[in-house]
Amino acid sequence: MSTLNFSMGDNRDNMPEMKNLTIDEFASVLSSAEPVPGGGGASGLVAALGMGLGNMVLALTSGKKKYAAYQQEIDESMKKAGELKEKLLLSIDRDAEAFEPLSKAYSLPRESDEEKAYRDEVMKKALVTASEAPLEQMRLIYDAMMLIRRISEIGSPLAISDAGAAIQFAFAALKASSLNVYINTKLMKERETAEEMNERADRMIAEAEQIYDETYARVLSGIKGGN
Repeated sequence: MSTLNFSMGDNRDNMPEMKNLTIDEFASVLSSAEPVPGGGGASGLVAALGMGLGNMVLALTSGKKKYAAYQQEIDESMKKAGELKEKLLLSIDRDAEAFEPLSKAYSLPRESDEEKAYRDEVMKKALVTASEAPLEQMRLIYDAMMLIRRISEIGSPLAISDAGAAIQFAFAALKASSLNVYINTKLMKERETAEEMNERADRMIAEAEQIYDETYARVLSGIKGGN
């Protein structure tokens, strides 16, 4: 299948939503020289796949007599998982939209003092926008990890390996998404704003790492037992 033309010079309103691309189309655009979907888009997709795996564990657990005491929580968690998966898929396009102003700002002329001043002002706003998108994506992934941790506790042991895969996908996506924060904040001249954003990302990574370690250890213990 041929690669779609996603040139940033085109009007994004005429482009299909990334989440509606086939797997092959998405992979083709990701492999091209196009700036989007890039790491941010890939992070959103990987996290959505992780949340999808978590929801699968719930689906395999739902309706089983052994887990009747958790049925209401399972139902509520399946709804929440579906909503998070959808938001994570939407974050792919939001990341691309947030990057577009920054992409255009890089090409602004800077010959005269007036042009330099204008470019600096545009860059200032664009860098904040481009950093906020991955921070929001990280928050969604963090919420997904919280839910996956609970799924690993109440889900059927027969599907616990999928909960382990889900937490792996989500944590990897969260760390990958954080890189899009750091690469933009590095360019900010207003260091107070940059450090505040970096701290938000750092805090989520630190807390998410604890969730990951706890969940992965539980899954591994459930699979390997005392062996």
